[in-house]
Amino acid sequence: MLLPSPSLFKLLLVFLLALPAVVFAAPLGKLVNCTLIPTDWADGDSFLVRSPTKGEFTVRLYGADCLEWHVTDPTDERRLRTQRRYFGITGALPAPRAAIALAKDFGKSATDETRRALSKPFTIHTSFADARGDGRHKRYYAFVTTADGRDLAEILISKGLARAFGVYRETPAARTSADYRAYLADLELQAAKRGAGVWANTDWEKLPAERQQQRAEDEETQLALDSSHTFVGLILDPNTAARDDLMKLPGIGEGLANRIIGGRPYHATTDLLKVSGIGPATLKKLQPHLELTVR
Repeated sequence: MLLPSPSLFKLLLVFLLALPAVVFAAPLGKLVNCTLIPTDWADGDSFLVRSPTKGEFTVRLYGADCLEWHVTDPTDERRLRTQRRYFGITGALPAPRAAIALAKDFGKSATDETRRALSKPFTIHTSFADARGDGRHKRYYAFVTTADGRDLAEILISKGLARAFGVYRETPAARTSADYRAYLADLELQAAKRGAGVWANTDWEKLPAERQQQRAEDEETQLALDSSHTFVGLILDPNTAARDDLMKLPGIGEGLANRIIGGRPYHATTDLLKVSGIGPATLKKLQPHLELTVR
């Protein structure tokens, strides 16, 4: 048996490490004739469904993030503030309370749009990947296709009721994760240009400052965490940890946590190097806090 030369072996190793993490993602299953179950807690991007074969479960859309409108704790409040800054609507109304209420109204509008779009039986594509955000509520990432063949995330983003943000993976139509992310970002840009939905209230002059303020706060929070003893004794499984738990790790913000989730499963901690934003230095900081379980 001929073995590759050391130089060829190194080239193969570099190639494998450069492959997108989604290569190893579990295959999507197709569930037809699903129905929406109305609840008082659902959002436009997270809701309860019923499948004729799998029963009831909660889905979380790939690629779309609607504004929070069920704000029940400080985590929800921080997410809504981040979303308001992203859309540039923090100062949409003079009174802060009224501006917050306006943002929540758009969260409710997204829920209403999802209910309209899913009023007829629809199709779900999912691998039942864990989509818990805060670790309390069991959800599964999914693509949802309406009765007329439209992608629900596309609908919400095109109507300006969601931002192109979250976890991505290869689509049922074999569009790559990166291409799907770019496509949804383009739809968001079109919605912003039209002034659709939330974008009708954007203060374009102040938007750069609002987003910069959010980035500065995120960086300050991460620096504070990195210099504290928060990580002592913290052990997480990158294959199962919820988004908010991953954000407790050194150097991990929400965007990077979403990319870690999108790259599951990992067969070794070094597989995390395939995730955009994680290099050798970051991995070195993470490794003492990782305990990998491969199912």
